[in-house]
Amino acid sequence: MRTRLFIIALVAILSTAFSASAQDYRTAVGLRLGSTNGITIKHFTKRNVALEGIVSTRWRGVGLTGLIEGHTRFLGINRLNFIYGAGGHVYIWGEGNRGYAPYQRSSIAGLDALLGLEYNFREVPINLGIDWKPTLNFSVDNGFWCDEAAISIRYAF
Repeated sequence: MRTRLFIIALVAILSTAFSASAQDYRTAVGLRLGSTNGITIKHFTKRNVALEGIVSTRWRGVGLTGLIEGHTRFLGINRLNFIYGAGGHVYIWGEGNRGYAPYQRSSIAGLDALLGLEYNFREVPINLGIDWKPTLNFSVDNGFWCDEAAISIRYAF
């Protein structure tokens, strides 16, 4: 009974904390800096739904990530959005760089989740985001990577 009351209270609080809002841009391109570094491009397909592609490097390999993301206003603050999403990734290591990766494989693939905040500046076409992107890799032991956090800065147009 206490668990049900807790869940109901949590849903009520979260529903007042987040409200729907339109995005402040259509497409944005920029840098993602964190445990992986790379290039990010985000494009809105609907009012609060975006597709994001990330090309990144890690352990001298190259990764490609695709995400679908929901955006909603955070705590009623204009231009500040809560981001949540999911997708997948593939990482590839060349023969000479394979030893730098945590696995003795030339490639891995897996699923990604995403939680974060994003702010869109009114005065300049800049978008700033901070997120946590845990990943689950297939076909490897200890395939859960929970250390992927990053800051993204994008030019919005």
